[in-house]
Amino acid sequence: MTAKVAEKEEYLNKINEIGMGNVKPKELTSTDFFTVATERRSVRHYDPSFKMTEDEIRELLEIAVQAPSSSNLQPWRFLVIEDAEEKAALLPIANNQKQIVDASVVIAVLGDIQAYQNAEKIYGEFVERGMMTKEIKEFYVNSIMENYGKLSDEQATRVAMIDGGLVSMMLMLAAKAKGLDTVPMGGYNEAKFIEAFDVPANYKPVMLIAVGKGVQAGFEKVRLPLDDVLTWNKY
Repeated sequence: MTAKVAEKEEYLNKINEIGMGNVKPKELTSTDFFTVATERRSVRHYDPSFKMTEDEIRELLEIAVQAPSSSNLQPWRFLVIEDAEEKAALLPIANNQKQIVDASVVIAVLGDIQAYQNAEKIYGEFVERGMMTKEIKEFYVNSIMENYGKLSDEQATRVAMIDGGLVSMMLMLAAKAKGLDTVPMGGYNEAKFIEAFDVPANYKPVMLIAVGKGVQAGFEKVRLPLDDVLTWNKY
């Protein structure tokens, strides 16, 4: 282990130590949006015996993909890691964060920088549903192929990261509404993750999200005053 990796692992472990002692994640009495958004926490301690079913995982992702995306191209891709051996393989790649193996699943959110190639399929569905004429569909598809096809990898990755962030937040809110807990993670070795899990070259990692039943609450939110981050009309 290099000194840099050890330092990062120590930093992440210190975050885990900040926990809330024996305080468990709050059970919601209401699942209205404002309650869910306010009560969501980044939870790092999970019940390893709690297992989500495939249907439960799919239900969360079905809600998550209702997120908006650039030109409705939906570049998000999900790698659901629930096998114990695969989670064990991911553990050192993610700096030995315990939630990797204790959470029910780890969902890797990826962004496809070639998502524009699905334009015909996506907009063809609008035509099938009678929501768009073939002529308008052809205009949209041709425009998408022309403009997105010319983006550099850096530009396409930026689009995928924005859309990946949107879908990730939707996933975490959906989980909270279902009484589950999550924590988004950027503390992992991206290159090693890509190699170990055979991630296609056009899929760019956005983040890892642990999902499961928390046993210790995430620490209380501390946010800057709104006026510290708010400006009206122009800087």
